[in-house]
Amino acid sequence: MSHKKDFGPSTIFKDMTKKGMLLSFIASREYSLGKDRYTATMHDDFFATSIAVRDRLVERWIETQQRYHNENRKRVYYFSMEFLIGRLLGNNLMNLGIWKETEEALKEVSLELSQIRECEADAGLGNAGLGRLAACYLDSMATLGVPAHGYGIRYEYGIFNQKIINGAQIEFPDEWLSKGNPWEFQRPEYAVKVHFYGRAYLDKDENGVLCAHWTDTDDVVAMPYDMPISGYKNDIVNTLRLWSARSSEEFDLSYFKTEITSAQYMIKC
Repeated sequence: MSHKKDFGPSTIFKDMTKKGMLLSFIASREYSLGKDRYTATMHDDFFATSIAVRDRLVERWIETQQRYHNENRKRVYYFSMEFLIGRLLGNNLMNLGIWKETEEALKEVSLELSQIRECEADAGLGNAGLGRLAACYLDSMATLGVPAHGYGIRYEYGIFNQKIINGAQIEFPDEWLSKGNPWEFQRPEYAVKVHFYGRAYLDKDENGVLCAHWTDTDDVVAMPYDMPISGYKNDIVNTLRLWSARSSEEFDLSYFKTEITSAQYMIKC
């Protein structure tokens, strides 16, 4: 029998006052980022602010999901190729109702919330109409208390950034994740392998039952990342799960040997 006492999230909600936000900001900057007021950049201060806000989201996130489970609620699963969620710091401050408290807390350490917010990159997860509509649906369902999950793709690059140089548009990569994303949680325990190519064949098992096999595939690991989606001043937080792709754990030595052999041949020539 477990003797652990269940301290539910509702019993440990973090302080939402100006003082609470200030202490969380300082602690996040020091313990999560390893920085102090002398070494922190403006982007570090954005991250520290976001982590302080995120902690308060996570408490409500866990409580929301526990309540959905205990009440055996039906879920809505919204699939979309795009989720144009924009910048989340301001949105989450407004939804939690702590905009003024956070703004005043930052002023205590000579920082302006407006400048901190400018450090956040727009999430490059969509183009226009489709992605914005999907994001609005997620916001609306959280605000209405509808148990919902969004599912999409964690694009590493947005469409592009542009500059007008000598009257011409010049495109640059939109590396929106290059400095990290404070709102996401990697979930490696739910990673799955996705198979490409290969061949299929039929065979019988020990009981003589005909079975299909898929072999000699090139595998990609799909890695999920979860993001909290807050409702407007109702303490409800739903989930957006985005999937990224990376190479599988296996290392194909045949490719490596081929490259080594080619290199040795070129050296001899």
